[in-house]
Amino acid sequence: MTSSASARFVPHHHVPGADDSGAARLLAGWYATGRPATLTDHLRRYSTLPFASAAGGRTPSPLVEAVSAAGLTGRGGAGFPTARKLGAVAAGRGRCVVVVNAMESEPASRKDQFLLAVAPHLVLDGAVLAAMAVGADTVHVCLSRDRVGQYQQLSAAVNERRRARLGRIPLRLHGLPPSYVASESTSLVRWLNGGPAQPQGSPPRTYERGVGRRPTLVHNAETLAHLALIARYGPAWFRQAGTPDEPGTLLVTVSGAVRTPAVLEVAAGTPLASVLDRAGGATQPLRAVLLGGFAGTWLPAEHLSTPLTRHDLAPLGATPGAGVLVALPQASCGLTETARILTYLAAHSARQCGPCRLGLPAVAEDFTVLATGRADAALLSRLRRRVGLLPGRGACHHPDGAARLAASALHAFADDVEDHLARGTCPAAGRPPLLPVPPVTAPENWR
Repeated sequence: MTSSASARFVPHHHVPGADDSGAARLLAGWYATGRPATLTDHLRRYSTLPFASAAGGRTPSPLVEAVSAAGLTGRGGAGFPTARKLGAVAAGRGRCVVVVNAMESEPASRKDQFLLAVAPHLVLDGAVLAAMAVGADTVHVCLSRDRVGQYQQLSAAVNERRRARLGRIPLRLHGLPPSYVASESTSLVRWLNGGPAQPQGSPPRTYERGVGRRPTLVHNAETLAHLALIARYGPAWFRQAGTPDEPGTLLVTVSGAVRTPAVLEVAAGTPLASVLDRAGGATQPLRAVLLGGFAGTWLPAEHLSTPLTRHDLAPLGATPGAGVLVALPQASCGLTETARILTYLAAHSARQCGPCRLGLPAVAEDFTVLATGRADAALLSRLRRRVGLLPGRGACHHPDGAARLAASALHAFADDVEDHLARGTCPAAGRPPLLPVPPVTAPENWR
């Protein structure tokens, strides 16, 4: 059945086909050449932007309708329907603003950094197209200021476009403080408005009153790159990959006990085991995988046949999250790895509410005591109670993610919990760390 949007949407040039590498769409140019795309490379492959004018934010945009028909959802973690977000911003009062969230504060993720390194103009095309669709006159691109090389590369790409007079909407780069919660959408808006890069509660919603009190669209870098391809090739093409309910591809950072850690582009619905195989397969028998990142979920290895979709992962209490898949070998201690993550998350909270100021440090300390074999008889019940108090009580979702991780660890490593309580720490606890947990230091400057 053809929707009215797809019937009216006509791709303006060649559609990628069987000549592309596997499921590659966002990374097709990289697989074809093995090098980052310059603006000349980009235009040779994709031609210019397919829409010449914006809808002005008051009439239905062909792009918004095409994105809706395609079924694109956000790739930053929440999975919100992209077209609904575009429509909400376009319906707001006043001139809109677009913000590209390229912070990628998730330590186990490299997907957005890799995408911006090899196909920056695909992301920038998506940002400009989104701005045209909602009637925005400015695009802000937010990066972590500690990634100097990334900032310089993206600045060069923006200058290429400026010299080529590609697009009338200005692109402005910003380097924000390198903090885990600085990548939250309200943190970006707050910083762009002159405040600290810390989350703020709602209302008002960002799409109602964001940067400069104007309706603001905040989208993840990968989401915008998908949008740029839908604009060129149409919703029917986008739906050729993935599942009927969750179409398209997604970028996944695969690491841990695999032969070839990498950023991979896979179709939604690919079994987790197949994703690991794409990374060369496991180097050791696996105990579990961490799915979604530091705010994600530990899944026992018995669930590796599960397809990578929200629908299939939901019964397990998991989601694709930030597109992270870390393979944990049987020789490693999941409780020790979780304690390290929770200690980091506690240090990187904004400390604006009780769950972050008191709850997260307490849970992290309990987990550290459990992992090091120093637990008393009351610890487990106290820990479960504290974990249960975190979700839904914070000014942002930071405590919710930490609680999800902690609860999943207690479930996935239940046998280890009993062993640690009965016999103290396990031999695996002394092994070198597996997960890339940064130094546990609180941000010195939120501006």
